[in-house]
Formats: sequence, C-alpha cells, structure tokens
Amino acid sequence: MLKNSGIQNLGRVISIRGSVVDVHFNGHLPAIHSLLHTETRVTIEVLSQLDARRVRCISLTPTQGLARGTTVMDSGETLQTPVGKEILSRMFDVFGNTIDRKPALPEMQWRSVHRAPPPLLTRSTQSELFETGIKVIDVLMPLERGGKAGLFGGAGVGKTVLLTEMIHNMLGQHEGVSIFCGIGERCREGEELYRDMNTAGVLPNMVMVFGQMNEPPGARFRVGHVALTMAEYFRDDEHRDVLLLIDNIFRFIQAGMEISGMMGQMPSRLGYQPTMGTELSQLEERIANTDEGAITSIQAVYVPADDFTDPAAVHTFSHLSAFIVLSRKRASEGIYPAIDPLQSSSKMATPGVIGLRHYALAQEIRRTLAQYADLKDIIAMLGMEQLSAEDRQVVGRARRLERFLTQPFFTTEQFTGLKGRLVSLEQALNGCERILHDEFKDTPESALYMIGAIDEVKVC
Repeated sequence: MLKNSGIQNLGRVISIRGSVVDVHFNGHLPAIHSLLHTETRVTIEVLSQLDARRVRCISLTPTQGLARGTTVMDSGETLQTPVGKEILSRMFDVFGNTIDRKPALPEMQWRSVHRAPPPLLTRSTQSELFETGIKVIDVLMPLERGGKAGLFGGAGVGKTVLLTEMIHNMLGQHEGVSIFCGIGERCREGEELYRDMNTAGVLPNMVMVFGQMNEPPGARFRVGHVALTMAEYFRDDEHRDVLLLIDNIFRFIQAGMEISGMMGQMPSRLGYQPTMGTELSQLEERIANTDEGAITSIQAVYVPADDFTDPAAVHTFSHLSAFIVLSRKRASEGIYPAIDPLQSSSKMATPGVIGLRHYALAQEIRRTLAQYADLKDIIAMLGMEQLSAEDRQVVGRARRLERFLTQPFFTTEQFTGLKGRLVSLEQALNGCERILHDEFKDTPESALYMIGAIDEVKVC
C-alpha cells in the first residue's frame, strides 16, 4: 500500500452520500487525485475542490462504518501501482495488492496511475498487422500492432470466450507480455480465467488486474488506469510488446456514470455522464504504438440492448482501429465465433497495408456474403429452386465460406470435444480463395464446418 510522505495534513469528514465523501481541511487543500486515508481504513480519492476548505471525494473502498467527524489524513500521493518483472504471473486489485493467495511481492517500484499519453513525436507511424490465428478476424478485419480493437456484442454472444482465445493464441506466437484488465468482472469469471491461463501455461508472461463487480464504482473506474500503467512500464522500460485485454470497457463508462450521478453532475443523453468523452479519451489515448514498443489493445464492449446507437458504443467506436461485431443471430445458428462479417470492419483492410491479393479476396468474400444476405428473403419465401443458376452458385459459395470461417477454440475444447485450431493468415486466405473458385462446390457444407486449414476437408 501507499506510504505517507511529508507533514501530516489532517481534515475531517463533513458529509457522506454513498461513495461520495466531502472533507473539510483547515490547512493545505489536497490536490485533485490525491489519496486520503481515514482512521477506519477507508481510502478516498479527491475528485473536485468545492472551495478553499472543502474537497469532494469518491471512495475506492466500502464506506461502511464511516461517520461525520472522522479524521482524514492526506497521503500527499495519488493512487499508485507496482511495476516491474516481478508482477508477471500475478493477480492484483486496484491498490496493487496481490489477490492470488501467493507469497507477497518483495519491495517493489511503484508508479502513479495518472499519467499523460505518449507525445505524438514518439509515436510510430508504421502500420503492421497483428495475427491472431482466428480465420475470420485475420482475413476480414485484420488487427493493427499497437492499435485498438473492439469486440461489440450483447450479453452471452461470446465476447469473453473470444478474448480468452486471443490470449491463448497470441502468447503462443508473440514474445510479449499480456495484461488482462477485468472492469466490473464477476469473481467467477476471474477465477476461471486464472485457472485456464495456468493450465494453458501462459501465466508466466501475463498479469491480471481486477476491479470486481461488487466493488465501489471508484475502484472499477480506476482499475483500467492501473492496468495501463503496468502496460506502459513493459512498453517504455522493457521495450516489449504488450497485449492489453480489457473486459469490459462499458463497465468503465458505467462506473463513471455512477460517480457522476453521485457527484451531482447534470446527466446528458440516456443518463450518461457529461464528461464521458473526456474520461474515455484519457484512458484510450494512452494505448499507443511508440518507437520503443507497442500496446495492442482488444476491448470487449457490451452493447446495451444490442443498440449500436447507444452513446457508450458510439463514443468507443471513435477510438478503435478495428470493429468486431458479434451477432446473436449467428450464435443461434451455431456459427462460432459469432462474428458478423458485414458489420465488422478494420481500418487496416486497405491494399497499401495488407497487400492487393488479401484486399481483393476480402472484398470478394464480403460481396459474396452480402449477395447471399440479399437473397435470403427470396429463399425463405420461394425456395432455392426459384433462383437463377448464377445465384445458386453464389449461395453455395457463401454458405461454404460461412462454415469455413468457423473455428474450434482451444479454450472451449472441454465443452465441444473438438481440438482447438490455430490457422495462419496464408492458410486462411488459401482456403477462402479455393472456395471462391468453386473447388468445393460438390463437397457437403458440413465438411467445412469447425475445421482449421482447408486441407482438413479431405479427411472428412
């Protein structure tokens, strides 16, 4: 935990409203973001200075037992987190305490979680692909090294499963560090993820940080900054590539909304906080690709009621270089990963970045799937027999492409009984190209379902 520094600056609690605490100081007024500690071991963070004597704070720990008149001590520091190689394979809370029941860490280097984004002069201007080993993502919505990708979807469509699979695949391919940040996660999900990563053998290059669902909004709001500070250490000091996975960025916005409401700010559209754009930017702009290393971020984004016009989804869209949209309809059809290829996109999918062959193939795949989507109504009403021979060919190609772009995951082996597959970009492109050239027009569609590379079709 934090150590006090300098002369003690004492105040007293004058008001408590849930997690919002007002404190009166006779002497020096604490700076914004300063941490204050009470006699009852409640930790609060200064969010605003009301006047020359009073500050308004948000509690990072439960406020049970806190009463008016309680003495408060200014720590003189902001919230800090441990950094260094020693944090690898460990699990932390928002205060940098280990929560994995392993021996305590030795004396560590601590850094403030409130840091400025890297200057534009230090940022890398080169665009590089980041392979995931997942066919549909690498072919149609390629990710950028040092970029930000969003997994958009409602509840129960497979965001966390896809994130977990990416951790497994990427740590196997890339010599980097992975940091998982759980914002508003259920304790069950955190425990399962820790166990799965340990079983997969990827824990030695991984750090986990959790702000659980039952914790106060202040802790959930700050846990993203804690994970980013750890990621920045590995990028800037160790010059390593970092994969930062955030589940779920909507919970960060939600925590900010709770804090804003309790602070008495006037809500904006649909009850969101008026400062949502600023708060999200302060977090997202720190995720960057510099000359020394890159932080590549993949963020799960819960979409309330599957409404993509919701302000939380709209604000998050503007920061991302790739959008991976998960569809409930595709999940119900058994197409996993349930990614909608027509709604998903990537700013990397240009000829100058991915090459002419890849770009042309991706465009042809999208065109074929879009034509099939247009023909679905006719098929539903009149049947396949009423389609022209050319349209029937398009439907056959599209249905085979849809099934080829499914993939068994390593993280779901115990549920599906299918061994996971890691498919290179070249293998995925070859498979799609051969399907588009009608090499498999006489092959049953089921032979292409849940396989890895296209060569596996011959076995079926």
